[in-house]
Amino acid sequence: MILCLKTINRDEHLAFVRTRASVSHMQVPSWGDVKADWRSESLGWFDEGGRLVGVGLVLLRPLPKLKRYLAYLPEGPVIDWSAPDLERWLEPMLAYLKGRGAFSVRMGPPVVARRWSAATVKAAIADAQARRLREVEATAHEPRAFDIADRLRQMGWQQTEAGGEDVFAVGQPRYVFQVPFAGRPLQDIRRSLNQQWRRNIKKADKAGVKVVQGGYDDLPAFYEIYVETAERDRFTPRPLAYFQRMWTALTAEDPDRMRLYLARHQNEVLAAATMLTVGEHVWYSYGASTSRNREAQPNNAIQWRMMSDAHSLGAGVYDLRGITDTLEESNHLLGLLRFKVGTGGEAIEYLGEWNYPLSKTLHKALGFYLSRR
Repeated sequence: MILCLKTINRDEHLAFVRTRASVSHMQVPSWGDVKADWRSESLGWFDEGGRLVGVGLVLLRPLPKLKRYLAYLPEGPVIDWSAPDLERWLEPMLAYLKGRGAFSVRMGPPVVARRWSAATVKAAIADAQARRLREVEATAHEPRAFDIADRLRQMGWQQTEAGGEDVFAVGQPRYVFQVPFAGRPLQDIRRSLNQQWRRNIKKADKAGVKVVQGGYDDLPAFYEIYVETAERDRFTPRPLAYFQRMWTALTAEDPDRMRLYLARHQNEVLAAATMLTVGEHVWYSYGASTSRNREAQPNNAIQWRMMSDAHSLGAGVYDLRGITDTLEESNHLLGLLRFKVGTGGEAIEYLGEWNYPLSKTLHKALGFYLSRR
C-alpha cells in the first residue's frame, strides 16, 4: 500500500480525530495554538484511494538564528502502529519534515508496553528491595510493543532515556496511571477505590467541601494555589497566560475539551484541577491544592467529582497522567504515586519518546544544550 503524506486543514484533522475512540489531547489541532513558542502543522496520510487514514500534529521549534527546526509530535502521530509496514508511514513523514528544514524529529508512539495492577504497585512500594517500577514484574505485557520498538531501531530511530523519575520533566511521561471505565458502572468504580479514598470522600462531604465547575474567570484562583503546589512539589510552574491560552484554544475547538474544577470550603478554594477530554479518553491534566485545611480532603473530593463527570461523558478511561518510576521512600513524588494507586486503576508504561536525527551534528548539539539546562 502506497501512502501519500501532505498537510491538511484543521477541519480535516478534527474530523479524523472524531472517528477514533482515543487520541491524545496533544494531537488535536487546537494544541498547536496552546504551544505559542512553536509553529504547528497538521499532517495527513492518504491511501491509494485518496482516503485519509492517519493524522499528526507536528510542532516546529526554530533554532536561534538558523532556519532549522526541531520537529515534535507529542504522543503521536495517530497512525496504525500495528501495521507491519511502519516504514511506509514514517519515511514519508521524515522526508517531508526534512524538506521543511527539520534537523531532528521526536515522536511519542501511543503504544502501551506493560501494565501493573494497583495491587502490584502497592506491594512494590511496600517492598524495601524494589527500587524502580520498571524492574517489577508486570501484570500484563503487550508483545507487539516490543516488536514495534525493534522495528523503529532498525529504521534508525533512537529511544530517549526511560524517564519517569520526574513526572514534571521535559517531554511526555512514559509512566502514567489510568483507571479503566469501559463497561463499568460508576458504583463498581467507586468500590475499586481503596478504603482511605472512600473514607476521605465521605470526610470531604461531611466537612462541607463543594466541588464546582469553573470558567475562564476562575483561572487566577486555580493559579494561586498551583504556584503554591509547584513550590511544595519542586517543579517550575507555567505562567497564568499559558492556562488562559489553553482554555481559550481548547474550548473554542470543543466546549468540553477542557474543564476547570474547584473544591471550595467556607468560601476558600482548597483545591483545583483541569480535565481534558478527547473522544472516550479523559485526562486529569493539572492539579493544585493549598496546604491549608487539608483535613477536609479536597483532593479526593475533586477527583471523585471529575471521575463521576468523566463517566457521565462516556469515558472509556480516566487518565491521571504521569507517575514516578522510582519507588524509594526518599523520592518526594512517591506520595503522588500512592494517591493515584488509591483509585484502584493500573500503572501503564508507554513505548516512550523516540528521536530521529536528520542532521547528526545539529541533533548532537541540541542534546548537549538540553543536558546543560
